[in-house]
Amino acid sequence: MKWKQLSTEYLIKRPWLTARRDKVELPDGRVIDEYYVLEYPSWINVIAVTKDNQMVLVRQYRHALGCTNFEVVAGVVEEGETPLHAAQRELLEETGFGGGEWQEIMQLSANPGSMNNLTYCFLAQDVERISGQHLDAGEDIEVHLFSKEEVLQKLKNGDFIQSLMVAPLWKFFFGM
Repeated sequence: MKWKQLSTEYLIKRPWLTARRDKVELPDGRVIDEYYVLEYPSWINVIAVTKDNQMVLVRQYRHALGCTNFEVVAGVVEEGETPLHAAQRELLEETGFGGGEWQEIMQLSANPGSMNNLTYCFLAQDVERISGQHLDAGEDIEVHLFSKEEVLQKLKNGDFIQSLMVAPLWKFFFGM
């Protein structure tokens, strides 16, 4: 069922936005002249639980929707990094928490029809604060600790809007 890529044209190549137009041929011979793909690096997110059983969440403004939400830690896998290393780095940078026991719990795609990357979801247990935040210039992030019951209630209430975070949270609470 794989499509044959006949040609590719990059429309924009910027650090946070790369878009291309492909011409593709389907297995039955039909040709689609314009199929658009957004290219992104791999992403990670982290469900972090402290040694005293608190969950580490961040709160930040998301400009595209104009809203401020609670989220799990998330970020980009930089070139040359493994997803695990990126997850550990992002947790430390955004929250100051680190250490603990780590496991990958799932991989997700935001939209496999138009985006070419995966999100690697990790569970970090028994983390502890080991430094302050080390935020990038464009980040404005608050760190909050909640009980598991409080986070589950936020999840049930629909307080988490980012689907790539909702799925691993549901798995954490009900599927592991």
